[in-house]
Amino acid sequence: MEAVNQLFDYLNAATWGWALVPLLVVIGLYFTLITQFVQFRYFGRMWTLALPKKGQVAAGQVSAWDALVLSVGGRVGGGNLVGVAVAITLGGPGSVFWMWAIALVGMATSLIECTLAQTFKRRGADGLFRGGPASYIRHGLGANYRWLVLFYAFCLLMAFGFGFNAFQGNTISTAAHHSLGIPPWATALVLGPIAALIVAGGLRRIAKVAEVIVPLMCLMYLLMGLAVVVMNVEALPRVFGLIFANAFGFEEAVSGGMGAAVAAGFKRGLFSNEAGLGSVPNVAATADVKHPVSQGIVQALSVFIDTWIICTCTAFIILLSPVYSPGGDMTGAALVQASLAANFGVWVQYLLTLLLFLLCLSTILYNYYLGETALAEFSQSRNAKLILRVLVVACVMVGAGAPKATAVFFFSDPLMGLLAVVNLMVIVTLLPVVLRLLDDYRSQLKRGEKVPRFDPGQFPDLDVDPDAWK
Repeated sequence: MEAVNQLFDYLNAATWGWALVPLLVVIGLYFTLITQFVQFRYFGRMWTLALPKKGQVAAGQVSAWDALVLSVGGRVGGGNLVGVAVAITLGGPGSVFWMWAIALVGMATSLIECTLAQTFKRRGADGLFRGGPASYIRHGLGANYRWLVLFYAFCLLMAFGFGFNAFQGNTISTAAHHSLGIPPWATALVLGPIAALIVAGGLRRIAKVAEVIVPLMCLMYLLMGLAVVVMNVEALPRVFGLIFANAFGFEEAVSGGMGAAVAAGFKRGLFSNEAGLGSVPNVAATADVKHPVSQGIVQALSVFIDTWIICTCTAFIILLSPVYSPGGDMTGAALVQASLAANFGVWVQYLLTLLLFLLCLSTILYNYYLGETALAEFSQSRNAKLILRVLVVACVMVGAGAPKATAVFFFSDPLMGLLAVVNLMVIVTLLPVVLRLLDDYRSQLKRGEKVPRFDPGQFPDLDVDPDAWK
């Protein structure tokens, strides 16, 4: 067992420790330049494409809005609260600026990978669309890369299907125990059946549940953040000055100065919005849209919502409170809770616990779907899917009921790092395909087409499914 621990420790150090974050930054900048700043050119269009529309989606299909809220539900989780607090503690207020910066770059990366997921999606036996990195590896790179498909699917299944779901259960039970005194086993007995009921309905039910709880939890949190800003509006100029001064080293808030701010901000932004990690494309592929680039543009908006809206909300809650002090010992959920309590009173801990419940539940649903997508590469039988649902619910309950048991899922972060490395290599290789699709999309807009349509016949060299674009 010790040898296994050492192996995953090495993988974690070799990916997240020193290689992956700079790679994500450099590739994101390259995508931004090569696409002529596509995330800024289509920023206004993102909002109009994302909004639900009647008559543009076939009956029973997943809409662009459904795919967006499910991906937001996956991106937005406990890390948007706890992780931002840790980033500010380690990197100072300046980490917020670099978090914003990496999100703008990550929007281009997300657009690229989600456009590929849409391009190479397939219609499943249930009539729904499926796709993601496994699909664009197989149909984009070719059948010779079947081994890479299986490697990717295994890492996705183990990390998201099992490991991260246990941690989400742990986050909920820990919050409920500290704020409400609810024992972990009781949380496990409540959370397990709720998760089971939702995942038993498959993608359609998951998407419909996400359509309700994701906007609700985001609205709740934004209202809390907005109230904090209004109550402390006179301090806003000071906070913005602190963020920019610390970001560029004019004022040192923590040991390490500007370097600490850059490192903490980049890591928090990348961990939170998942751009380039290869997870969100699995959800993006489910949408019924007219052109692959349309969903790529919508998923770029998902990155913006996660970091520029939700993470920023947490940052302002902390920085506008009298609780925060540079270099202080308080961090994580305790810092967020204390910051809110300073403005609203101790009762807010109950509301925060409810919010964390919704955040973690939406992430569990998202993680389960990623696990189901990965399982399909090994088996598409009903029994295999049933076993997966049982194991996922078991992981959630183990994580919630026996918090120390989550230590057995130490492999999740290293496997996610490997997922990101594989995905980045593939999307860089397939970038010419996306550039051609972007040219097609832009030319249709220039001709006055309000809704550009993808015609597989114009791309005979691509292994696309014509049935997916009828």
